[in-house]
Amino acid sequence: MSIQSTTLPTGLRVITDSVPTVESVALGIWCDVGTRHENMAHNGVAHMVEHMMFNGTSTRTAQDIVSQIETVGGQMNAFTSREITAYYVHLLKDHTEMAVDILSDMLQRSTFPDAEIEKERGVIVQEIGMTNDTPDDLVFDFYQETAYPNQSLGAPILGTAQIVEGMTKQTMVDYVSQFYTPSKLVISASGNLDHDQFVAMVEKYFTDLPDDKTQELKAAAYQGGESRTEKDLEQSHIVFGFKSIEKSHDKYYAAVLLATILGGGMSSRLFQEVREKRGLVYSTYASHTSFVDEGQFEIYAGTGPDKLPELMPVICDELKKIRDIKVSDEELSRAKAQIKSSILMSRESMLSRVNRQAKYLINTNTNLDIQLLIQKIDAITVRDIQGMALHIFAEKPTLSALGPLAALEDFDKIQARLAA
Repeated sequence: MSIQSTTLPTGLRVITDSVPTVESVALGIWCDVGTRHENMAHNGVAHMVEHMMFNGTSTRTAQDIVSQIETVGGQMNAFTSREITAYYVHLLKDHTEMAVDILSDMLQRSTFPDAEIEKERGVIVQEIGMTNDTPDDLVFDFYQETAYPNQSLGAPILGTAQIVEGMTKQTMVDYVSQFYTPSKLVISASGNLDHDQFVAMVEKYFTDLPDDKTQELKAAAYQGGESRTEKDLEQSHIVFGFKSIEKSHDKYYAAVLLATILGGGMSSRLFQEVREKRGLVYSTYASHTSFVDEGQFEIYAGTGPDKLPELMPVICDELKKIRDIKVSDEELSRAKAQIKSSILMSRESMLSRVNRQAKYLINTNTNLDIQLLIQKIDAITVRDIQGMALHIFAEKPTLSALGPLAALEDFDKIQARLAA
């Protein structure tokens, strides 16, 4: 197996995947921290810190950081999610040490200049505005807030304009000191590199991380219910979902396969019934998202308001069918092929490799084993799928709707349909 990992004396973990047939290396820092670790009064700090990491250190300006990477033909980016923040680079193998140097400088010596903070406030407020103008994204924020009200797991990743505009430098500095500590970081690399040499680079440059602190993650408190936001739009956007299982659950792939059979492509049940047969939507799909302690099973549909009276009854009927009647062997085989091919084809991208192995190490504290994943998928049975459907669809649902909604059924009536 090409994947190796080392835990340094500080607690910092390093994982590599050697691929000697390519000319590049993808590498980065994956931080076991995201929106759900925030104080609600500081919602958006995880994302704002991510922005500020690119805005200058004690030894480099913001321009230096990006130009040094791009001068050698590399690419650099970052993301913030509800439980993970990551900073990563993809460049030719000869420049690996330079990338380690720059990433370590960003994480350990960012200075958060006042002028750059003011600039990034404006950038993020524009980003929030863009999300607010994108209803098929915004409805998912409303859904998350409805599923997990009054807690950071339900808060928007970008924060709110009001909180971002009032975010202080000290809030960001304190956040980094609290969460960007060795035991919460994984340095991940994939491509043409040697594991021991890469570990030596990490040891050389990552010498000034904050001390580890006792952390306590507040448990998710799913509530469910509904939110309806009337807005003058051409389409009505619906997210309908349920509490589901956590990342470490032994039947995790049963939930993933259930979502694939129900709404994971053009051959899925929802696509065929809702779009192809009835013409009720342009877009509909199902997805499964897991967190450390639980997850979400979500169905999205975007439809014209005149189609709303028919849409929810059809979706409920499809949920009842997959819950009450076993899926066919053919359906399960096709869904397994979709998931396995997605995993295996992603191995052709160094960025996909480096991201998957870092997240897997954070979530399981073990090295990624692709063959083991394939075996877990192959082991799922028709009975497992039905058992997962019975488990998930027994939960209180969450409904989030945005757009013209006068024709959308009452929430109680939708619940009654599922219970029938």
